[in-house]
Amino acid sequence: MNKPVMNIADIEFKPRPEAFRPTGETAEKFDAKMGMIAPVIGAQKLGYNITAVPPGKRAFPFHNHRVNEEMFFILEGAGEVRIGKETYPVRSGDFIACPPGGKDTAHQIINTGTQELKYLAVSTKMTPEIAEYPDSNKFGVLAEYPPDAEGKPDRFVFVGRGELNVNYWDGE
Repeated sequence: MNKPVMNIADIEFKPRPEAFRPTGETAEKFDAKMGMIAPVIGAQKLGYNITAVPPGKRAFPFHNHRVNEEMFFILEGAGEVRIGKETYPVRSGDFIACPPGGKDTAHQIINTGTQELKYLAVSTKMTPEIAEYPDSNKFGVLAEYPPDAEGKPDRFVFVGRGELNVNYWDGE
């Protein structure tokens, strides 16, 4: 088992994996480095990390989860959080609850300040998960399975749009 204790000073912040880095116009709005905690200390049913967002950026698109719940705790900086149709100011010391649900629970944290915004992100890790992206009319399905015989993660990820849906019997 991994050592179940980690000090915040020992967290290593890394950019997103290449496949998940925004490019082109999206890079103007989105950027973040993440310090993974949960897998390092052996967590199983909760995911947690510290996300660091530069001024004027957001880490993720506006989205909601149909299965998993998230909680955020603002460690440093200030900004705002969009939740459903509302926008709320956030600052160091604030907790943000993001329960699973429809578009009314969609959320996005934006650094509107002049310093880096850092927050602790905690989520349940139930699988499969369905996420919806109201701003772009997309949805995503993610299923995580136990690692294969060589220890490689086994995942299913699909991002699409409802209007591109095919009939259940298509191709049968």
